[in-house]
Amino acid sequence: MRRLATYDDRDSALTLITADRILTVDDELPEARAMLIGGGRIEAIGTVDEVQDALAGRDAVRVDHEGATVVPGFVDAHAHPLMYGQLLTWIDVSPAKAGTIDEIVELLREGAKRLPPGVPVRGFGYEQRNLAERRHPTRQELDRVASDRQVYIMNASGHGGVVNSYTFEHFGVTRETPNPAGGEFFRDAAGELTGELSDAACNVLTGLHGVKIGHHGPNFHLGDEPAEHQRQLDLVQREFLAGGVTAIGDAQVSKREMAAWLEMADRGALSMRVSMYFLSHLLDQAIELGLTGPFGNAFLSATGIKLYADGTLGGWTAYFPEGYVGDPCRTGQLYHEPAEYAGLVAKAHAAGLQTATHAQSPTAITMVVDALEVALTEHPDADARHRIEHCGLPTEGDIARMATLGIRPVNQPQHHYNWGEGVEQAIGTPGERFNPLGEFVAAGVPVTISSDAPVAEPRPLEAMQAAVTRVTRRGTKLGPDSLRIDAAAALRAHTLEGAISLGREADLGSLTIGKRADFAVLAADPLAVPGDKLAAVEVLETWVDGTRRYDATRHQRTQGD
Repeated sequence: MRRLATYDDRDSALTLITADRILTVDDELPEARAMLIGGGRIEAIGTVDEVQDALAGRDAVRVDHEGATVVPGFVDAHAHPLMYGQLLTWIDVSPAKAGTIDEIVELLREGAKRLPPGVPVRGFGYEQRNLAERRHPTRQELDRVASDRQVYIMNASGHGGVVNSYTFEHFGVTRETPNPAGGEFFRDAAGELTGELSDAACNVLTGLHGVKIGHHGPNFHLGDEPAEHQRQLDLVQREFLAGGVTAIGDAQVSKREMAAWLEMADRGALSMRVSMYFLSHLLDQAIELGLTGPFGNAFLSATGIKLYADGTLGGWTAYFPEGYVGDPCRTGQLYHEPAEYAGLVAKAHAAGLQTATHAQSPTAITMVVDALEVALTEHPDADARHRIEHCGLPTEGDIARMATLGIRPVNQPQHHYNWGEGVEQAIGTPGERFNPLGEFVAAGVPVTISSDAPVAEPRPLEAMQAAVTRVTRRGTKLGPDSLRIDAAAALRAHTLEGAISLGREADLGSLTIGKRADFAVLAADPLAVPGDKLAAVEVLETWVDGTRRYDATRHQRTQGD
């Protein structure tokens, strides 16, 4: 994989950072007490005396973090920032807010009162298995919210949701409308639309001139005015920085996301690093434009191609040809037939593009590994770093092949933290293996941890806790201890391994001389607190390029001291 060419576009004075403990995630110097930063990079690291000697008579601002632990800035290698920003402005109908369908309807009705006439009513976060009714709402139930404007609630998985009758009428969807490849308009036993739609069927929600992605993935690219997108990204950036996240991988970039990031960069508002993965419907355009090598700068760069193999476990659209235990009539779906998918991967790989494929079920993961094995055989590349996103239920055989081929899983432990019981309900006992991080480590497969925001909040310490304990939010232990990893491995997975998965380890992921001075200041040592207390560790500050960008005492992103 080619490395990103970077340059310094921000200056900072010499700063001497001290803390009770600095966890470097660098095998050559795992721990330090002090760090000297200048020009946005780390100049020296070690004991306080060693770093003071490195000053060599120069002046430096000293910042002491007594009682705190410094760690590398967290790398969230798989997130959907603009989608997350939109949902921060939608109505929260998550389990914390609504336990029944009636409560969802009431929240939407109250929210609609605050909107101008005709503006769509949008909600996010319901999880059907957490509702008292244990099912999706229907369009008739959402008709109680409004019958003269669109109403749409997105499932917590992000792979679809439910609309009211007006929405179907507005976009011309009837009971005779065929299901698109890679998606479904769900129907009842009489063939009537229930209101639920999934994955590629969400293309209709973007309107006549909106982003269309065909059967290349779930379409959550709902259009807002450009100024509103900027407001949303400002909100999102603060949330990532508040979690100690300094670099992200935007895991589904269309023309909408590209335009929004460019505008944010143009106005000098980017305070975290963004690596973009263009969705596979843009593969030919990316190759035609030559976006197959280093492109971008230290804060915004093009990285690879995002593909989809199957759907989501949360929405029961991941592909299980034998049917779901919770509903034998549902099998989920593949977005592409194996040969078509293999062709996309082969084209991307031959052009030098890293691929990142969403795959959850054993069948889908095998399809991905098969395609990558062929591509790597035809065009060998020992450092291609192809990724499998989520990689929830791989077989032991495929884990072994991933180790041989250098395929990198990018997992989200917060998925099993939030919905682990639901996976077992959906597919039975095999669901307890969901996110088998310990098996990856045992097989020599490097583990990367991320959030998938907004599917989970960008809170790396919560993700670490889930990886270390495998205990869900409701107190259920998922599977044997062999699936767990320890806190040191979890910290590495959310820092250095994330940077490696993005191809940015030369600059990011560890606190090493010459690397970017991106770090988080924590109120406690994540390697010393009990595993079940990791999520409670507070992020006090977040620094990017040697400048404080978030300060918990001020509850805002800062541009310096």
